[in-house]
Amino acid sequence: MHDDITDIPNIRVGHDTNIAAGTGCTIIICDTPAIGGVDVRGGAPATRETDLLRPLHMVEEVHAILLTGGAAFGLDAAGGVMRYLEEHNIGFDVGVARVPIVPAAAIFDLGFASPSVRPDAAAGYRACEQATAETLAQGNVGAGTGATVGKLLGPGFMMKGGLGSASLRMDDGTMVGAIVAVNAVGDVIDPQTQQILAGARNPIGGFIASNPFGNTTIAVVATSAHLSKDAINKVAQMAHNGIAQVIRPAHTMFDGDTVFSLSLGTPPQSRPDPATTALKISMIGAAAATTLARAILKAVRSATELHGVPAAQT
Repeated sequence: MHDDITDIPNIRVGHDTNIAAGTGCTIIICDTPAIGGVDVRGGAPATRETDLLRPLHMVEEVHAILLTGGAAFGLDAAGGVMRYLEEHNIGFDVGVARVPIVPAAAIFDLGFASPSVRPDAAAGYRACEQATAETLAQGNVGAGTGATVGKLLGPGFMMKGGLGSASLRMDDGTMVGAIVAVNAVGDVIDPQTQQILAGARNPIGGFIASNPFGNTTIAVVATSAHLSKDAINKVAQMAHNGIAQVIRPAHTMFDGDTVFSLSLGTPPQSRPDPATTALKISMIGAAAATTLARAILKAVRSATELHGVPAAQT
């Protein structure tokens, strides 16, 4: 066990990191097509292909998910991911071609180092080339490179956010994993102590209360269980509870909070009864929330000082 999302079979993750520009992107590749879902709670998201993941829409295959910096500009990186997947004959078969399904979400990191350098198609392609099922680098990497938290008093008092990942094995052997880029205006709270782990620094020491008007956390949760499109969307919805547990505030009109969800299990030979299915969905959703919360804490604990922005002391 790596204690990250690559513990889910058939998932690989790759980063492209530009330390000098303070930005990057992270790609989550599904080596077998996954059933995907999404729940966008923030009022100001930068996203791609989210409508396709909703239950009323036809396509159920997801081949990769992109988490990126660069705000809406960074969504260009998905083009490089599509090119990589197409070259490897991966995509939804439409008869005349295979179209890779690559939903994406971005964080706003333009003010961290260089506002004119953003992840592009070449960055997305490079991230795919780096994809691995081994233990993941976390902190100042990929989509978390330019992530920061605690911005109430401006850039002089913020702290470093980052990218984090975690996994959990449920009692029945089902695996649940999460990966997240934490770029919150608000503060990250340790749920055990209810103390601020990383947030807006007070000029005279300690922390101040966070701005009530925004944060952006983008994440992917995945499970080894087989779930329907309806069910995996419910898991995405429940996983947002993990954000609310450790980032305050969350889901305001100024947020870009987005959680994607992936089911990579093999369909059962017989259909289970509805009560059993409902219980299974609920337990996986609760596990996804717990795992996402822990991934957020790992993101800020793994981050290190960059471009003069300090990191949490752990």
